[in-house]
Amino acid sequence: MPSSLLFADANATLDESDIVLYGVPYDRTASFRSGSRLGPNAIREASYNFESYLMDRGMDLADVKFCDVGNTEEYGPTKDMVEGVRRMSRDLVRKGKVPIVLGGEHSIAPASVMGFGKDIAVLGIDAHLDFRDEYLNERFSHACSARRIADHVGVDDVVYMGVRSFSAGEADDLKRLNLTYVSAYEVHDKGIERAVQRALKAVDAEKIYLTIDTDGIDPAYAPAVGNPEPFGLTPIQVKRVIDLLGPNLVGMDINEVAPGWDHGQTALLAARLVREAIAAIASNR
Repeated sequence: MPSSLLFADANATLDESDIVLYGVPYDRTASFRSGSRLGPNAIREASYNFESYLMDRGMDLADVKFCDVGNTEEYGPTKDMVEGVRRMSRDLVRKGKVPIVLGGEHSIAPASVMGFGKDIAVLGIDAHLDFRDEYLNERFSHACSARRIADHVGVDDVVYMGVRSFSAGEADDLKRLNLTYVSAYEVHDKGIERAVQRALKAVDAEKIYLTIDTDGIDPAYAPAVGNPEPFGLTPIQVKRVIDLLGPNLVGMDINEVAPGWDHGQTALLAARLVREAIAAIASNR
């Protein structure tokens, strides 16, 4: 670290930067499609496609002080990844930085969240509820991301949006724990603004961490993910989520881009969403 390929327009030093990107090339708990370990560099490569100027904001990212410190090591056991990512985010947060993490699979999200204090809420975009206590004998599986996040910040401060799939066991937990989520069907019926308002009302924190599992977006737009699920959100809806949360964002990750499963369109979308997040955060600092 750093890797030779860095995110476009990340021209500031770590000390100068308010926003810091890093990648986690990890996908050892993949259960359907593997390859998200290649996601961080695919997102970086795609980032060079775009103008630095964002027309709707009137902002040039070339003027924003952010940096990319490269990828973490390629971890072996999941416990090593969790500890390494937790420590990385913790160190950045202690320096007053806003981390944006490029995955890698969704197991990176609770690891990153654990680097923060417990005074944050976590909103997620995901096709799946990800509230299993373990999956394939792994408590930090990608299928357990919301459950492990809830272990850190509390069940009341985790809301996933765009959900359209969960297990029978997770359905039981929904009732038992009174877990809040926003289904993709509700988003399509009532709009993304209402969904975000309901999510923010459900949590009790001003500081928001956003985790984006790219499978939350419909596979028509983002086919190269680990577990694609139809009936998903649109890219413009996810951009709107970022815009609405911008004033409160203290951290973010985007994960599950597995670039071998398409012709580059999913990485392009992820890179553009990262650019939108950088702009949204910078506009409010």
